[in-house]
Amino acid sequence: MFFDFGAGEIIGLAILAMVLVGPDRLPQFAVEAAKVIKRLRALATTATNELKENLGPGFEDLKPADLNPKTFVKKQIEAVLDEGESTPKVRPEHKIDPDLL
Repeated sequence: MFFDFGAGEIIGLAILAMVLVGPDRLPQFAVEAAKVIKRLRALATTATNELKENLGPGFEDLKPADLNPKTFVKKQIEAVLDEGESTPKVRPEHKIDPDLL
């Protein structure tokens, strides 16, 4: 999803959690962390659904990753190219004079 953790990082985080929280309170801490993550996912889902409703028709398949500017621009360019609309072509004789900049 958002983070790319390997086995070494997970083991390191587990050891760090045991040191900071303590082995006796670690199970309760893990339960509380899971509840917080569950609430955050529900909040994100609700926000995404409300955004889809407010944007109106045409945005039913909206994903949060589509809101990334790079992804959005790429998707729009692909849509224009798929429709067959040609982009204006720059002729080789039209060059920008560096002295004018």
